[in-house]
Amino acid sequence: MIREQEDQAWMQYAIEEARKAEQIGEVPIGAIVVKDGEIIGRGYNLRETKHDPTAHAEMVAIREACEKIGAWRLLDCTLYVTLEPCPMCAGAIVQSRIKRVVYGTDDPKAGCAGTLMNLLQEPRFNHETELTSGVLQTECATLLTQFFRNLRKQK
Repeated sequence: MIREQEDQAWMQYAIEEARKAEQIGEVPIGAIVVKDGEIIGRGYNLRETKHDPTAHAEMVAIREACEKIGAWRLLDCTLYVTLEPCPMCAGAIVQSRIKRVVYGTDDPKAGCAGTLMNLLQEPRFNHETELTSGVLQTECATLLTQFFRNLRKQK
């Protein structure tokens, strides 16, 4: 029960990041990296703003966390993200050795933490990540649903 409450509390920070993306017209996806009870990396989707297909929330948060600790290995870290990681982000998670991933809502189009495939727990890789899904699922899904609904109204 305590871990569930902690996950929900940390996910709120990822949701805050997602709202930052929404405020600038980006798809509202947010992520944080936590180590020893401290946020060491934050990110939100910046693909449109930076004209960079790799500027996903997870990638931005992972880069910031690596810079903060001065290492590419994010051992004993947990990544919280509002949407299930895509193939690119799942690869970065495995490469950075993140211990645990907690995500809010499934991604039926690109989810690589179990929906389409599970790259985070692929036994042929040299690293397997603990995985928790569905944390604040309704809130995370609603952010995306409302964003795309509003986008369709504008067209």
